[in-house]
Amino acid sequence: MSGSVKIGKVAGISIFIHWTFAILIAYIIYNHYHLGENFQQIVWAIIFILTIFIAVVLHEFGHALMAKKFQIKTMDITILPIGGIARVEKFSEKPLEELCIAIAGPIVNISLALITSLFIHRPIFTAITQEITTSINSQNFVYHFFIANLYLAFFNLLPAFPMDGGRILRAALAFFLKRTTATHIASSIGQLLAIGLIIAGFFSNPILVLIGLFIFISAQIESDYVMIQARLQGYTVRDAIMKNYQTIDANASIEKAIELLLNSQHEIFLVIQNDIAVGTLSRGDIIMALEKFGKNEIIHKIMNKNLITLQAESTLENAFQQSQQSNTLLMPVLDQNKLIGTIDANNIIEFIQINDALHKFSVSS
Repeated sequence: MSGSVKIGKVAGISIFIHWTFAILIAYIIYNHYHLGENFQQIVWAIIFILTIFIAVVLHEFGHALMAKKFQIKTMDITILPIGGIARVEKFSEKPLEELCIAIAGPIVNISLALITSLFIHRPIFTAITQEITTSINSQNFVYHFFIANLYLAFFNLLPAFPMDGGRILRAALAFFLKRTTATHIASSIGQLLAIGLIIAGFFSNPILVLIGLFIFISAQIESDYVMIQARLQGYTVRDAIMKNYQTIDANASIEKAIELLLNSQHEIFLVIQNDIAVGTLSRGDIIMALEKFGKNEIIHKIMNKNLITLQAESTLENAFQQSQQSNTLLMPVLDQNKLIGTIDANNIIEFIQINDALHKFSVSS
């Protein structure tokens, strides 16, 4: 995810933290300082947030480990102020698998809450009522952590994308309905809930407005994504291939790339070395490299090497999924190890639009 910093790698899964997490820390420091709390109380608040950060990471690893049982690889985990996002190589379309993967995260938080409860010696609800209303310190830290994990489990179980509850709801519906129908229903419920959060936020906490907007937009993105996947079923990469594409030699200079950029409508080039596609070069790559290295730098040193190569007979829905999950803007297409064209996400969307237009024409005529 753009704007994220890698902080480590566990079990082959990279862990990133988004820069907005720093805003959360700054807000906590400001808020506690504004309330007149001392340095020690502010430090305890920061330690608590970092502990919650660990709980969120464990939550995402719950998803990742369950996904692994179904041979689904998790590429990385990104932590945001409102939670975490585990990026997987594919989403399971089997209801039972999606249900198990989605529910694994909240189970981790419930488990952490149960373990924490073992260290609460007074009646839990009485102790929480007394302790949770005060600032975090060494005496009530455990109580706050207990409540926080229950909150994380509850929040993620809300039936709204991209929370786990939205995926659980879709999986449950998908046992009886088509996946597209189940997604539409789950997304609509999520958006209604999001509108409720936005309205509530205007009268209480502005953060609820931001969360509501995030949920509303994410639900729409998820719905659109699944609809596109469904409309691509039955087609192969060959059906939407672009045969008119621009290449550039890996050993050419940026000056050559500038010449091609100014003399054509192409905004991204396929980089070739010894007749083999080795990377891509976008207009943005060219401008940034020109500012940093000058026009004599070699293309091979500045190109995007994150290249995904597709086979002509592979499914178009898989190609679209890979384009969405990677940083590759252009993907070369091979037929019997021979380069025959390229494809990108925009081309796939145009393919859908053309098919839709042809379908409407055939129905009306």
